[in-house]
Amino acid sequence: MTDADFLTETRDSYDTMAAEYTVRFRDELAVRPFDRAMLAAFAETVLAGGGGPVLDVGCGPGRITGHLRDLGLAVAGLDLSPGMLAQARRAHPDLRFTEGSMLDLPVRDGALAGLVAWYSIIHVPDERLPRVFAEFRRALAPGGHALLAFQVGDETARYTEAWGNPVSLAFRRRHPGRVAALLHAAGLAEQARMCRAPQEFNGAMERTPQACLLVRRDDDRA
Repeated sequence: MTDADFLTETRDSYDTMAAEYTVRFRDELAVRPFDRAMLAAFAETVLAGGGGPVLDVGCGPGRITGHLRDLGLAVAGLDLSPGMLAQARRAHPDLRFTEGSMLDLPVRDGALAGLVAWYSIIHVPDERLPRVFAEFRRALAPGGHALLAFQVGDETARYTEAWGNPVSLAFRRRHPGRVAALLHAAGLAEQARMCRAPQEFNGAMERTPQACLLVRRDDDRA
């Protein structure tokens, strides 16, 4: 699959379901205490380092972006999907949201104090992850931190329908150790990880365990 193929599929799928997705997941974070704890730890770590710009990569309708703002961070959002960005701008008119790809972040080298990829690497093909993680490191300032959330497992789930909307999405589940090793190879050192059991939300149970990794730009790496 080419970059254009998976980016187009992901963009078009989220455009199609943007309104429904926003409504269904608007309040999800309120019932996820472990997820909130990792976001809080990330925010505290960035602020303890002096703060600075933070980018929510794959921000969707901006619910994590807004939460990070409420935690005191100077945050902006980035997403492939114009439909999702429209939802984000409507919900958070005080925040800046930009269309773009994590394969080529629209920021200068070392510009970010922090970066969040909250369930956005799940759509990236395995062979593109090293490039994505290299981009994360490039964009982070020395000592900057990134927080990644993803589904745990070995398989790829493919969906052609979501709430009655036609989509073409691959959800790539990965083990934390493997993701941590790829991050390390890119010059991002693990600081903390959280793995939790599947939880219920809106009457549906998550299908896999969930993981978060907090990493720091390794300044000893070239």
